[in-house]
Amino acid sequence: MNKTIGILGCGWLGFPLAQRLVAEGCTVKGTTTSSSKMQHLEDEGITPFQIRLSENGIHGPINEFLEGLETLIINVPPGLRSNPSESYVRKMEHLLEAITTSDVSHVLFVSSTSVYGNADGELTEDAPLMPNTESGRQLAACENLFRNSKTFTVTIIRFGGLIGPDRHPVTMLSGREGLSNGHHPINLIHLEDCIHMIWTILNNSYWVETFNGVYPHHPEKQIYYFEEAQKRGLPAPSYQREPSSNSGKLVRSTNFLNKGHSFTTSVVS
Repeated sequence: MNKTIGILGCGWLGFPLAQRLVAEGCTVKGTTTSSSKMQHLEDEGITPFQIRLSENGIHGPINEFLEGLETLIINVPPGLRSNPSESYVRKMEHLLEAITTSDVSHVLFVSSTSVYGNADGELTEDAPLMPNTESGRQLAACENLFRNSKTFTVTIIRFGGLIGPDRHPVTMLSGREGLSNGHHPINLIHLEDCIHMIWTILNNSYWVETFNGVYPHHPEKQIYYFEEAQKRGLPAPSYQREPSSNSGKLVRSTNFLNKGHSFTTSVVS
């Protein structure tokens, strides 16, 4: 696939994704908010741009970044934990305005299963959105914002909890007591499968679609995190004994699997 692809947000997921796309023969433009990372991107064959989105506008050469792009991957999380009063939607509105006046014809928007909120039971891509956090609400609003554009086609990918070589939720849960919903299923995906899914979408031109990105293995949290903590020699988290009246959400990657694709990297260490 010899295409020019832009990745807005070359962080934990975006950087190895950019490396994969370069290896596959794509011309890749990538953004970072840090001047110190510019050379790092360039060393990997990625054309670097220092760009920062804010509520007041876009800081950096956004038009130069978008110039000549056929496909844009938006991989910018809301980041509301560090700045809860910030409007992610306003940032994306500025970005949408810039994309609308560019040559971009396809947008892949990286969202999250948080848009389903505390919905109960099995959820496919057709499930109604019921976000119950500010981050989830703003992501859901931005999904609609991009979907309603008349100037490009958009595909949404909703990833579950992200894990990878240096990232796992058990490290944050270790030793904690009295946690709730231990009988609920996990909804996780490995970094390698995030990249695999995005590459598959690009390679097959799956546009105007929605994908859930969750590995199809859903043990109970209390069992899974106990075992993962033991493997790492960490104190296991403990969960409250609770009535199992609600089963918790179990997110199915129905669209991806129904197209004949599979996942490659287990969420079990």
